Amino acid sequence: MDENTILLTMFGLMFAGMLLGIHISFAFAISAFFGNVLIYGGADGDWEFGLSVALRGVGSVSYEYLRSEVFAAIPLFMLLGDFVAKSGSARDLYNLINRGFRFIPGRLAVATVAGNAVFAAVTGVSIAAAAAFSRIAYPQMRSHGYDRKFALGSVAGSACLGMIIPPSVLLIIWGIISEKSIAALFVAGAIPGLILAVFFMIFIAISAMLNPDLAPKYHEASDQDPMSRSEIASGVGIGCIILLVLGGIWGGLFTPTEAGGVGSAAAVLLGLVKGMRLRELGKAVVESGKAAAPIMFLLLTANMYAKFMEAAGTSELIRNAFEIYNLGNFEIIIVMVVIWLVLGMILDSISIILITVPIFVPITAAFFDPIAFAIFGILAIEAGLLTPPFGLLVFTVKGAVEDRSVRLSEIFIGSIPYWILMLVVMLMIWAWPEIATWLPSKIL
Repeated sequence: MDENTILLTMFGLMFAGMLLGIHISFAFAISAFFGNVLIYGGADGDWEFGLSVALRGVGSVSYEYLRSEVFAAIPLFMLLGDFVAKSGSARDLYNLINRGFRFIPGRLAVATVAGNAVFAAVTGVSIAAAAAFSRIAYPQMRSHGYDRKFALGSVAGSACLGMIIPPSVLLIIWGIISEKSIAALFVAGAIPGLILAVFFMIFIAISAMLNPDLAPKYHEASDQDPMSRSEIASGVGIGCIILLVLGGIWGGLFTPTEAGGVGSAAAVLLGLVKGMRLRELGKAVVESGKAAAPIMFLLLTANMYAKFMEAAGTSELIRNAFEIYNLGNFEIIIVMVVIWLVLGMILDSISIILITVPIFVPITAAFFDPIAFAIFGILAIEAGLLTPPFGLLVFTVKGAVEDRSVRLSEIFIGSIPYWILMLVVMLMIWAWPEIATWLPSKIL
């Protein structure tokens, strides 16, 4: 059995396992293990040697990757997000931003985008943002007469900001898999993320002006009331955490992993100021650990699969396929985007990165700046999470909203403009990679 046949067989085995309900981590591990046995033991029939190589590969990958401090950034940033969410700061932040936008059409939806952008700069997890603002923003918009699709779309669409505005868990994982600077990726995501947030706000404001029924204007006496101490503490506190985390990374004071630790400690202090008790802090630690552990195991098994694909010559196989069909650089990018969008219908973002990045990065290295390509790819993957019929963010919003009458089709329809705007920003990065690379070149 030649290497290409082994590769395709193991790829089919992996997807068959996932369709049968096997967790993707085990699907990665099983297909990588048996693939290595076939590659190293099948050529001359020395199955004992192939088994020995496969077993040594499991140990070497575990030792090489899990002992790296880079991996610690993931649970630390997730812990930071849990502290911020459970302290009530996210809700106070939304109220604070909402007051600041009271003269803007569709201000509640605009506040949702702004709140998601700030929330993303603290947590870096789009699923967390979607769940939080489904509970915080959607009921407020509906109670003030906002169109249901319009409200749902603003929540689901703006949640994508969590994976492009640093610090982002996806950017950390992309940097680990592609062996690129995580600090550079963090800095590179800032400008495209802000551009996307501004585009979302402009769309909402224009839509509300053209069709006031989508977002009726209202005036409340509470807008004139002084801000509470809780709101002030949340606004100032989250602002300080953002400056501390991102400023420290950009200024070279500490690594992304150290920034996660410093940010988590600052979030603990904010939680104490907000009135969190030790039991609540402990609960946040346990829940973030439960959420981070599967991701860490997934990264381990995905790296095993990446090593197998490298041994099987996957990059060369795909590169040859592109040459056979005489695809140019733009056509190659289009094929990759389509693959990302299709995978986004059935897989989560982390799994998509783990499957595709080891293959795509070497192919595009010759014509697409690797830092700009990372931001481009994250946007495409996040767009996939809004793509019907299985967009993960859409299902998150559906599960988080308390209104059980909400239909998935309404969320998908409301998310279409945000999906289109994400593609627009992707085209901008393709045409002008400097959007993503300019800031890292000036700071780092």
